[in-house]
Amino acid sequence: MQEYETLAAIDLGSNSFHLQVGRVEGDQLFYLDAHKEAVRLAAGLTEDKQLDAVSQKRALACLSRFGERLKGMPAGAVRAVGTSALRVAKNAPAFLEKARAALGFEIEIVAGREEARLIYLGVSHSLPLSHEPRLVVDIGGGSTECIIGAGYEAKERESLRMGCVGWTRQFFPDGQADKARLKAAETAARIEIRIVSAQFRAGNWQEAVGSSGTARALGDICRQNGHSDGAITHAGLLWLRDRLVRAGDVERAEIAGLKPDRRPVIAGGLAVMLGLFEELGVETMTVAQGAMREGILWDLLGRVHDRDMRDVTVSQFQRRYHIDTRQARRVERLALKLFPAVAAHLQEDSADALHRLGWASRLHEIGISIAHSGQHKHGAYILENADMPGFSRRDQGKLAALVRASRGGLDKLGMGRDDPNWPLILCLRLALLFCASRDDAAPAGLQLLCDGAACRLALPSVWLKANPLTQAILAEEIRAWSDVAPRFRLAG
Repeated sequence: MQEYETLAAIDLGSNSFHLQVGRVEGDQLFYLDAHKEAVRLAAGLTEDKQLDAVSQKRALACLSRFGERLKGMPAGAVRAVGTSALRVAKNAPAFLEKARAALGFEIEIVAGREEARLIYLGVSHSLPLSHEPRLVVDIGGGSTECIIGAGYEAKERESLRMGCVGWTRQFFPDGQADKARLKAAETAARIEIRIVSAQFRAGNWQEAVGSSGTARALGDICRQNGHSDGAITHAGLLWLRDRLVRAGDVERAEIAGLKPDRRPVIAGGLAVMLGLFEELGVETMTVAQGAMREGILWDLLGRVHDRDMRDVTVSQFQRRYHIDTRQARRVERLALKLFPAVAAHLQEDSADALHRLGWASRLHEIGISIAHSGQHKHGAYILENADMPGFSRRDQGKLAALVRASRGGLDKLGMGRDDPNWPLILCLRLALLFCASRDDAAPAGLQLLCDGAACRLALPSVWLKANPLTQAILAEEIRAWSDVAPRFRLAG
């Protein structure tokens, strides 16, 4: 596994973009520098869920500046993650193409519960290690994540579709913050939180912790106005609500600790936090320095040190769906043995492709838990739609597509001669074919050779004669590849 001296994380949040760089020292990270810009991506979402041109321009300019800082870093040492606004935006795919060009690195979109896991990982590494359950709350621009965890592991994770930018746009679009609007915003937040309140209510945790911009802003306001030593208190939140009502307009409110960049979204953030305090029974919430960007770094450190959360998730899925792990290992061994023959034909990083081939081999029978017939289709559905810690939505889509292609007719996949996925599909399908008897009887002389767009499978003729059923199935497979890349033939 490649080792890196420096790692970098980019958090494309719905309110702010963050860049965090860390130096690797063994199993430890030492943060070097951080950059933050209030891009307010969620504020640029139109009524029909399109990112407008102005917000895209702000985002791309920010990513260009981040890209300058990251210039020269290897791709494996950088991870960029998009969250709520990019999950919602219908034109996110087109925007991401421009964003990747501006940044110079790939950008992943993660699901809400994966965002919650990364937040908890960052927060837990910024606090003294404790095995007592903690509630972690992160109010972002477009979503709010609630997590209960112990040590460095998140146990309960939920993502709610409310955030400081979205709530401000909905309830305080002109900056007016009268009593009725604040009450309506708080009530709406409580309704959202009530869906998950049973699992996150006081009694299920020993300590409440807030992370990211809204929590830090509210903690500073509480401290500078004499309500705490930096923690967020219920009394302090009620005091702030009263001050906003008295001012009537957020821009006119004179509040110590309220910074200019936080002022435009403080009313929405306050309403969401009050809803959380009321529904979950929180009286005091400490504020953590760690957040999602630090979590991305720690997760990336695990990947490069062979402690990849994705491997853990795959193992958990094998147990949950009662997969025959002995068969999975057979298929994986043979698929990985065939992989070097096709590696030169990949249009992606070979390490990423090798990981995906291994995971697909381990999970190719996951769909049997639904039905044996069409298991590859059921498996693809599970992998594309399940919560899979460590995987981005894009990762899941690629993994699902590979499992979907592991069985059935190639013609139904719509593969053309220039399809970039054929190398992994070929390896997986051949491994399944030769492991169909569910024993270790794959021929010792089996060899896959690829030259240009043509592949040749070498097999001992004696073995073929002794295994006529496999020979017949193999002939069908070769015919199936005749209309797609590569040109494929059998050599005795």
